[in-house]
Amino acid sequence: MQTSQTWDIAFSHLDAGYGEHAVLRDISAVLPAGKISVILGESGSGKSTLLKHIMGLSRPMGGQVHIAGQDIFALDATTFRRLRRHMGVLFQDGALLGALDLVENVALPLSEHLSLSPKLLREAALRVLDMVGLEEFADYYPNQLSGGMRKRAGLARAIIAQPRILLCDEPTSGLDPVTAAKMDELLLSMHTQFPEMTIVVVSHDLASFKAVAEHVLVIRDSGLCFVGSPAELLNSADPYLRQFLERRSGDAGVARQRPMNAGVQEALTRWLAS
Repeated sequence: MQTSQTWDIAFSHLDAGYGEHAVLRDISAVLPAGKISVILGESGSGKSTLLKHIMGLSRPMGGQVHIAGQDIFALDATTFRRLRRHMGVLFQDGALLGALDLVENVALPLSEHLSLSPKLLREAALRVLDMVGLEEFADYYPNQLSGGMRKRAGLARAIIAQPRILLCDEPTSGLDPVTAAKMDELLLSMHTQFPEMTIVVVSHDLASFKAVAEHVLVIRDSGLCFVGSPAELLNSADPYLRQFLERRSGDAGVARQRPMNAGVQEALTRWLAS
């Protein structure tokens, strides 16, 4: 295995999309090893598309994605699978299997690839469930847990194989502010316990970005409009970045005034009065 310092993620003139539709164009940036990088952008800007290319789930329309110095789309299938073993993924909804309890869900990466006894698998799962504060819920099923608990369980599964790279897709999405803050604290705790791990967080949650980010990418209009430190972003005078950080809308956010068809309005009035 390569040294921890080499586990950065680099995009070189990456064009990405679906079919003939390009979502991202000419993306060139580095997500540094051993840091928490946050990818920000509006909904639909291409943040999750970028994440899919890091995971190798989608092939680029052009350009390259390098992980640990290797162009992942130039690797043969066997070599890529070996590289992929070093990635853990926290999906947006936790992606737990409803027919399995938490221990079974969390142990999946090990049970699928290693010949371990049920006792050892359970011990490994309980260890990481304890790390995310869920050991007492080990025998619960996903439908018995809150959304925040399912996300924490998804995080436990993502780190059970001690990956060099942890990819998090909207980890605070759908959570109340208190639970979202706890998820941020959990990611920071993971970073403390595994300082060599490269963590990538896709988000549009500004509070979460301010809590965890060490490096930031901002996507706008299919490209990168910012790459740098959180302090540089927060101090930027760029009009769009100020608008984004201050949660101000443009004209598109104003509801257009268009009168209802007179016939429809008359029928609706009669029905409401009946």
